Amino acid sequence: MMTITAAATTAPPCWDPIPAGPRTPDITALPLLVRAAHDKGANIILVQELFEGYYFCQAQREDFFQRAKPYKGHPTIMRMQKLAKELGVVIPVSFFEEANNAHYNSAAIIDADGTDLGLYRKSHIPDGPGYEEKFYFNPGDTGFKWFPEAARAMVLQGAEILFYPTAIGSEPQDQGLDSRDHWKRVMQGHAGANVVPLVASNRIGKEIIETEHGKSQITFYGNSFIAGPTGEIVAAADDKEEAVLVAEFDLDKIKYKRCSWGVFRDRRPDLYKVLLTLDGGNTNS
Repeated sequence: MMTITAAATTAPPCWDPIPAGPRTPDITALPLLVRAAHDKGANIILVQELFEGYYFCQAQREDFFQRAKPYKGHPTIMRMQKLAKELGVVIPVSFFEEANNAHYNSAAIIDADGTDLGLYRKSHIPDGPGYEEKFYFNPGDTGFKWFPEAARAMVLQGAEILFYPTAIGSEPQDQGLDSRDHWKRVMQGHAGANVVPLVASNRIGKEIIETEHGKSQITFYGNSFIAGPTGEIVAAADDKEEAVLVAEFDLDKIKYKRCSWGVFRDRRPDLYKVLLTLDGGNTNS
């Protein structure tokens, strides 16, 4: 029997609005959350996307590129390596990566012995009011994320649990638009369609950033959650309080459930060529 205990955290960013010049973020609060998850028995702990500071992608500002740092020797990654080794836990570490003249929304995967297992670069980059990530990030070149095709591809390649570090909240152009339930249901569908557990971690709090058009405000709605292999919610946070969620899964038992449901046995990849197109058109070219 292979059993893992996964944790999702909900928290505000580690430090307040970005100063004019470069600075090493103060991430003092983050290890406290990781330790709290460890105390609850977690051995894989997911923290928020770009947790080092405010979600700077509300604005298109060249000075915010000063926040990017190279992957190798990154001070936050190195600190989290020490913490992971001390506690014996796995920690995906989200960060703003500089790679020569390219920039990525990346995550380093830190193993329970402190080893850096490798790098993930976010593949699907949003570009809308308040979420102007295309200004900062190149499309990732290391794998998948977020879309349903990507969830299926990851499980096809052997993933037994999916993790989604997130930064999502209100829409600056329409404060009446609330995507929270849609966001949750989409990922619950990823879990249920692929018969794997799923962990999502989001930030909380109101963040105001000076943009080229004045002030932009997002209220991040938290609601971090853990879903079981049928998409059921097994642990959930609210939209206001810091939280540490944990859930235990028997991955061998889930593997046999996945086999018995036939969702991979009965696939017909020969019929899905349309997924290789952008417009659903001619698949012969």
